[in-house]
Amino acid sequence: MALVLYSTEGCHLCEDAKALYEAVGNTTALCIVDIAFNDELFSRYGVTIPVLSHQNESGSVVDELGWPFDHSELETWLVKHGIN
Repeated sequence: MALVLYSTEGCHLCEDAKALYEAVGNTTALCIVDIAFNDELFSRYGVTIPVLSHQNESGSVVDELGWPFDHSELETWLVKHGIN
């Protein structure tokens, strides 16, 4: 299982999303992927970042949480997927 934050450098909303994730106190490692260096990711997430993606062991997306989200919505989403 992987937890990915699609982001890009200089994105203040992405920084807010990362800070919110850290504030929730979750212990699952967060992999931050910069979409600027991948045309496919940029095409998919270019206007929607930040996006938090829950992926299975094979890298397939299980579910995604797009911005905007708040502390409560993030906690609910994490609990829904058994991420702690």
